[in-house]
Amino acid sequence: MEMLTNRTFDELQIGESATLLRTFAQRDIELFAAVSGDVNPAHVDPEYAKTDIFHGVVVHGMLGAALISTVLGTKLPGPGTIYLDQTLQFRHPVRIGDDLTVTLTVSEKIPSHNRVNFACRVVNQDGKEVITGMATVLAPVEKLSLPRPAIPEVELRAG
Repeated sequence: MEMLTNRTFDELQIGESATLLRTFAQRDIELFAAVSGDVNPAHVDPEYAKTDIFHGVVVHGMLGAALISTVLGTKLPGPGTIYLDQTLQFRHPVRIGDDLTVTLTVSEKIPSHNRVNFACRVVNQDGKEVITGMATVLAPVEKLSLPRPAIPEVELRAG
């Protein structure tokens, strides 16, 4: 069984980083649209998307940004982390099939409040930055190691 183990505030070091790799599929767009209600035609209507500025379907920006939350909650710092603040810059569109590498790097520790700032960088398979930003978290102070919860299976049906 895979375990999720955190890094406490005291364990974190400036320059320490964690990475996540992810490829988005059409199903990811559909699931995100179903959960969020964001049915912007740029994401869900291929015919419309051909006519817009990107000339094709693009992945929701916030779906790409959600990968930052994934790293914070499961890798660095991991379980027990409280997400406080996020700035984002969407630099390039993400398309179905893009291979994204999400890297978060500890940039600052604020001991008086156990807060940690992370530089966030998401790049595609061509090395292009697609999302950048900064995240601030309240880092855990107690060591945790928990079994990774199973993700439920979801079935999509046209509504």
